[in-house]
Amino acid sequence: MKLIWSPETASKAYIDTVKSFPKYLIGRGEMVAARAAGWNATLIVETWSEGETIAISVGLNVASQHTNARHMCIVPNAISEAAYLQAMTQQSCSTLPETIIMNEEEEGNSESTMQKLQGIDFLVIDWDQKDFAANVLRNAAFGSRGAVVVCRSGYRRSTSCFSWTKAFSDRNVVRTVTLPVSGGLEIAHVAAPRISGKSDNNNKRKWIKHIDQRSGEEHVIRK
Repeated sequence: MKLIWSPETASKAYIDTVKSFPKYLIGRGEMVAARAAGWNATLIVETWSEGETIAISVGLNVASQHTNARHMCIVPNAISEAAYLQAMTQQSCSTLPETIIMNEEEEGNSESTMQKLQGIDFLVIDWDQKDFAANVLRNAAFGSRGAVVVCRSGYRRSTSCFSWTKAFSDRNVVRTVTLPVSGGLEIAHVAAPRISGKSDNNNKRKWIKHIDQRSGEEHVIRK
């Protein structure tokens, strides 16, 4: 299986996000909301730290309601968690996202935290917090349908030594795109994992050319 795009759901999430916070979400929250809803995400995960804007988080919250998805937010500490929940409450979000604290100072905590989030199909990270974001990305457990990963502050990401292909060493990146919106939004589409044995068998199939000696017709057969 793979992620399937739904333009109708994307449009609804886009419009509802604009309506929910029109003066602040121009070009950011609604764009991400449309993509999360359009790809019918079932597990939406984001990173957030104290001091960051809440626009995209509101958009993800709207998208989760359109796809009946689980919306999770990973924060680095209790202070960020309190600030995040307060900001989301102020935006009158009908359902607050679940939060998980990832304390990077505790050895092995990153892996154990991400193990709780199996099957992520839409992930948003912020490169203003590079180490924190890279840690989450490195340990992300994507779903069987593939995943869409959005990097906020993407222009700063592109000037570092980071690359999507290095981050996804065990998964194929199908395509990437950069949107020139508020510091840059970089989006990567991660392919669904291969089914064991299926791809290998397909690769072994060959095209065989056969010419009928009587009619002279050429036939091409895949074997």
